[in-house]
Amino acid sequence: MTFQTPLNSGFGPSTTAIEVVAGRDLSGKVAIVTGGYAGIGLETVRALVSAGASVIVPARDPDRARQALTDMPGTSLEVLDLMEPGSIDAFADRFLASGKALHILVNNAGIMANPLARDGRGYESQLSTNHLGHFQLTVRLAPALRRAEGARVVAVSSRGHWISGIDLDDPNFDRRAYDPWIAYGQSKTANILFALMLDRLGESDGIRAFSLHPGAILTNLSRHMTREQIQAQGALDEDGSPIIDPARGIKNAQQGAATSVWCATSSQLQGLGGVYCEDCDVAIVASDNLEEPRGVRPWAIDPDMASQLWALSEHLTGHVWRSNSVRV
Repeated sequence: MTFQTPLNSGFGPSTTAIEVVAGRDLSGKVAIVTGGYAGIGLETVRALVSAGASVIVPARDPDRARQALTDMPGTSLEVLDLMEPGSIDAFADRFLASGKALHILVNNAGIMANPLARDGRGYESQLSTNHLGHFQLTVRLAPALRRAEGARVVAVSSRGHWISGIDLDDPNFDRRAYDPWIAYGQSKTANILFALMLDRLGESDGIRAFSLHPGAILTNLSRHMTREQIQAQGALDEDGSPIIDPARGIKNAQQGAATSVWCATSSQLQGLGGVYCEDCDVAIVASDNLEEPRGVRPWAIDPDMASQLWALSEHLTGHVWRSNSVRV
């Protein structure tokens, strides 16, 4: 059963990633942050490095990543394309060959509401990038996560999961009409269900998993939205300048990265796992009559749906989680 109840952590919407790790020593810890060279991913890396962690940033655009990470000792750059299974396997093989333990894996990279595109297998691009690529990466890195004897996997989801659950019969829009926002919502629900099931399977191996909503942050993720669409969401003022209002969930990148870092490092989550978090705390379960948009929708924490999605993901990727635990 998911312990989906706030902890009253003492943090809040305005908390920054650096504030989360203040006083923590992550020396000797190894982290991987996908998409860690822009937006909240970059601020996640910055916070982990500031606390002493060694952080590997796998990037689809190495030149851009190299430029973003120039002022951050403690980081190293690798090549990874989450829509290319061979690229994922090559990255995982290189890391496993190093013999290192992996203490923190932040599955942060993503795309949002783009026109219909497919990977080489024919899978819809948002499901491929946001969920299936990270699923394969995590399964392939399982030996290194076990080696840590206390690893955390963080899936960066979104309140966008409110838009849609998972269509297990047609996840890749082969038969239904493609809607970029339905596809995005589906992929974000998949992130939450992934963390729920991974935590169930990984707990006996010392692997705990979490998912989260970072907040609404204006980053390159919104490149497929028009200015009018962004303005309609209250994220731009009349002059087109970004509005920062954490109380309404509209954050800067440092605030947006805080919950990722909290999930990856906080001792307050010791003994917990599989929960969906926001504002550096465990989120509530959102009921249908909730007046304000916060919390996690019940369909995203349904254990039966999590199990079914996991089986489908193994089938679609050809990668199977092997563990000492018994699947229930």
